Amino acid sequence: MKSFIHEDFLLYSKSAQRLYHEYAAPMPIIDYHNHLPPDQMAANHVFANLTQVWLYGDHYKWRAMRTCGVPEEYCTGQASDYDKFLAWAKTVPYTVRNPLYHWTHLELLRYFRVDELLDASTAPAIYEQCSQKLQSPSHHTMGLLQQMHVRLLCTTDDPVDSLEYHRELKAGGSTPRVLPAFRPDKAMAIENTQGFNDYVGRVESVCNANISSLDDYLEALKSRHDFFAAQGCKVSDHGLEQVYAASFTHAEVAAIFGKVRSGEHATPAEVEKFKSAMLLWFAEWDWEKGWVQQFHLGALRNNNTRRLRELGPDTGWDSIGDFSQAAALSRFLGRLDDQNKLAKTILYNLNPADNEVMATMIGNFNDGSVAAKVQWGSAWWFLDQKDGMTRQLNALSNMGLVSQFVGMLTDSRSFLSFPRHEYFRRILCNLFGEEMDKGELPMDYGLIGGIIRDICFNNANRYFGFNLPE
Repeated sequence: MKSFIHEDFLLYSKSAQRLYHEYAAPMPIIDYHNHLPPDQMAANHVFANLTQVWLYGDHYKWRAMRTCGVPEEYCTGQASDYDKFLAWAKTVPYTVRNPLYHWTHLELLRYFRVDELLDASTAPAIYEQCSQKLQSPSHHTMGLLQQMHVRLLCTTDDPVDSLEYHRELKAGGSTPRVLPAFRPDKAMAIENTQGFNDYVGRVESVCNANISSLDDYLEALKSRHDFFAAQGCKVSDHGLEQVYAASFTHAEVAAIFGKVRSGEHATPAEVEKFKSAMLLWFAEWDWEKGWVQQFHLGALRNNNTRRLRELGPDTGWDSIGDFSQAAALSRFLGRLDDQNKLAKTILYNLNPADNEVMATMIGNFNDGSVAAKVQWGSAWWFLDQKDGMTRQLNALSNMGLVSQFVGMLTDSRSFLSFPRHEYFRRILCNLFGEEMDKGELPMDYGLIGGIIRDICFNNANRYFGFNLPE
């Protein structure tokens, strides 16, 4: 059966269709937060088959397969790539009304020109056809990105990363441009004494330094922050349950650091103080360099301890958490703003109950120095689907200015995930277009179309200072 994806998919009015086709679709992509492996981009990696590019590392698909009773052998286990693909293909028809159903068929159509529904009967031919295409240069890693008109992307990198592959890509003049992002989550994770001390050892090795005090540790991490900046980094990122904003003194934090370095365990109150201090110092470094800082808030990770032991993190056992966000976030941003050291900031929430919190919090710290200095980021993870995107756009419109929004990102580990930008753009254009046709917005394509272009590309280009041509 032919796919249901057509040129006006998700566009339910004439104005929506015009906005998408004339204003949104032609815009290139800036993907300022994802988890793509830079080594595969530097090598212009060739995937042996469709499973390797599409199913490896994709916990969205694994969760769906498990829900349909597919054994772990066919998700993260030792089954052959072909058998894993067949297991996924048998699952796909049962993902209807889940965004996976839309994404799957968008990706097959956009990358491989496959316009059939994927199921058990079509799987063998689709697997063969797509796996063959992956061998051509247009479907190597950089070709896949170029097909989607990706102009620039930012990966997610630990402070101890050598960034050797980013340097290779820069030296080769890669298209798209690939920049690192500074993600120091492990540098703050003092609640795990052994893990934290192992990490400090890695910092010592990378910096060729002896770290015997908190000040030594900060000096070493600052040198890594400087190193990232020298490689073109303009973005930091933090994945947190919630922002930490406890009161602390430097002496208190130094004592906590020394305690854990000696092998003792920090108390919960000490952990909060340490993380509050580190988060503030990282934020000040970001402000000094004019970076954009991002905070991904609200994930409850690694819920299934048995599977965590067996498979490790990021294998599909995370969920939305119900953490309190507003008060600590207000204290944290307010402390930086009071010192005039608040960098451009993007906040992401995973719990939709926090939508209006985020939509109103950003307005507290937009001081006119930069357009939309504090942003509420796009619907994230479990929310990056039609309903989640629509709710985020509506809340931002109601309580802020959606016209200043920096738009969509993939937050993905897959080279086939970039049609999510198209998905977002269609939803965005449908919202505006339906209101134009209802008379709730002016039938002014210069005005509305210009805003659409800005949200799709121009706002992010200006906000991050990428200075890319449209």
